[in-house]
Amino acid sequence: MRKVSKEDILNLYEYEKVRDQKIREITQLKKKRRVHVGDKITIVFENYDTVWFQIQEMIRAERMVKDEDIQFEIDTYNELIPEKNQLSFTLFIEIPDEAERRRELPKLVGIHNSVYFHIGNKYTLRAYAEERSDEDYETGKAAVVHFMKVDLTPEQVEAFKKEPVRIEINHENYKAMVELPEEVKRELVKDLEAD
Repeated sequence: MRKVSKEDILNLYEYEKVRDQKIREITQLKKKRRVHVGDKITIVFENYDTVWFQIQEMIRAERMVKDEDIQFEIDTYNELIPEKNQLSFTLFIEIPDEAERRRELPKLVGIHNSVYFHIGNKYTLRAYAEERSDEDYETGKAAVVHFMKVDLTPEQVEAFKKEPVRIEINHENYKAMVELPEEVKRELVKDLEAD
């Protein structure tokens, strides 16, 4: 899947003109790329469009105009775009109540090491997080956002297209499994077929 380049980025003035339309488009797109795994975890699968939007929003929020600052954002967020035979997703721990969140996050340390994809009955793949997710162990509480990937072989990609796919979280304090909805699966097959 292609990465975001500097040429793809709109300046602040141009982006402001199309922002409302882009928000609507990305909101609709993310509905087809979002999966709830249990009552506290949401996964959003990333692609070029979701990452482009995040970059534009960061530039807007920070009022960035320097080329080197913009390039830094592009380089940082481009890491979320999956490579060939790979899926990339952001895992969110969603606990709206602050008191409950303070109680629960220490219990969820290491949850980023407990995410599995089951493709039919033949393959089980463990997703992995960026290195900074290991800060959970240092802080003693789970981060509420984890950037994750799962790698597939060409054979697993073919199975992914044909077989049911389930996402499992198997953590000592959080267990949940969900079958990938067909609409989400169609989006991810497009990702896996992209060069």
